[in-house]
Amino acid sequence: MRYEDLLNMIKDFDILIVRSKTKVDREVIERGIRLKIIARAGSGLDNIDVNAANAKGIIVINAPEAPVNSVAELTIGLMIAAARRVVELSLKTKNGVWHKAMGVELYGKTLGIIGLGRIGGRVAEIAKALGMNVIAYDIADVTEKAKRIGVQLVSSLDDILRESDIISLHVPLTKETYHMIDYRELELMKNGVIIVNTSRGAVINTRALLDALNRGKVAAAALDVLEHEPPREPWELELIRHPRVIVTPHIGSQTKEAQERIAYEILKKIGLILKEGA
Repeated sequence: MRYEDLLNMIKDFDILIVRSKTKVDREVIERGIRLKIIARAGSGLDNIDVNAANAKGIIVINAPEAPVNSVAELTIGLMIAAARRVVELSLKTKNGVWHKAMGVELYGKTLGIIGLGRIGGRVAEIAKALGMNVIAYDIADVTEKAKRIGVQLVSSLDDILRESDIISLHVPLTKETYHMIDYRELELMKNGVIIVNTSRGAVINTRALLDALNRGKVAAAALDVLEHEPPREPWELELIRHPRVIVTPHIGSQTKEAQERIAYEILKKIGLILKEGA
């Protein structure tokens, strides 16, 4: 639905269910004179002005538990693909170039997880099964969860950056996480680090990442998310065309199973609110 159409129609809605592309900003919320519930079919709420909704007494819900396994599996898949240069070598082979390039194993490597929430925790479990050494950093207290999974918590983001062979990001997009990986942070990383991002594109400064790839500081990047989707800035287009970048069009939750779980969880929550109240 186009934004203009939503503005014109919102006055007739009691419940609004959206996905990530639809922006529910203050103007939409102000025009939604009948709105009681705004539901995000998926995880993350960065496309919804939650403060504006709360000010009008509108309940905002999402289904962060539903796509966990799908996003975690994609994260591990991207990790393996980047480590073994799968996309690069597949394209060369299809173009008639038989080139056996050297990759690296995940086994024994240190994986640094930034954000040990639902998805970060599941990634950690799978990585542990692959024989990786997993360390994590989170601003929340995840001590008990880390113990249960067998993950070592570090005291600062800088520790993750310095110690990890592979870094995977699993944080929401907020004022605090915007460009949390920038020129300084990239310089702290090991030479030849692999970066995987299946959270939100703007947590990484795209220009800084491109510079680090061009200098060889970063060996490879695997990205399911970008600062702008679809990409539009010249440096973004250069980044996605880089031979050591794997990019997918924000497909973390795009599995049959995840979509069924999302629909079920959202409808269940709406039903409970309508039945029992907030």
